[in-house]
Amino acid sequence: MSIKAFVKICDSVSDWVGQKFAWVAVPIALLIVYEVICRRVFQNPHLWAFEVSTFLYAIHFMMVGAYGLLHNSHVNIDIIYNYLPRRWQAGLDAVSYLFLFFPYFLIFLYAGTDLAVESVAMGEKTVTGTPLIVPVLKTLIPLSSFFILLQGLSQVVRNLYLCIRGREL
Repeated sequence: MSIKAFVKICDSVSDWVGQKFAWVAVPIALLIVYEVICRRVFQNPHLWAFEVSTFLYAIHFMMVGAYGLLHNSHVNIDIIYNYLPRRWQAGLDAVSYLFLFFPYFLIFLYAGTDLAVESVAMGEKTVTGTPLIVPVLKTLIPLSSFFILLQGLSQVVRNLYLCIRGREL
């Protein structure tokens, strides 16, 4: 498999997962509108609505992380970065990924896997007793970490290629 094919596969996976999970924002919005109407108009709030909306937001946030990384939508502090030549930017990005990004997400993957396994083993429930499947949510922690790591690997390969060859992949 060529480098270009590897990067394309990683990018395609991140794009596909991000596009699918972006739609989780729709039920979040509908649920919040429903809860506001129930609370304000009918004075009948639901304890489960906040919990469900929080869980849906967690799913949304975790699963679109790789998509955000692919499309450079994360926050950057680029005071000096923007003044560097593109090749230097790629080198700085590659070093940043290797020393900051990968250690963090590898720990996140490892710890998330432990949390997910423990949650499944004990049949974890929510604090309020709402019949939500907490183990499924916790399983998304290592899964989203895997997708983000995969996209990070794609970014590093792309940056190293630019840094070494002097042209975009």
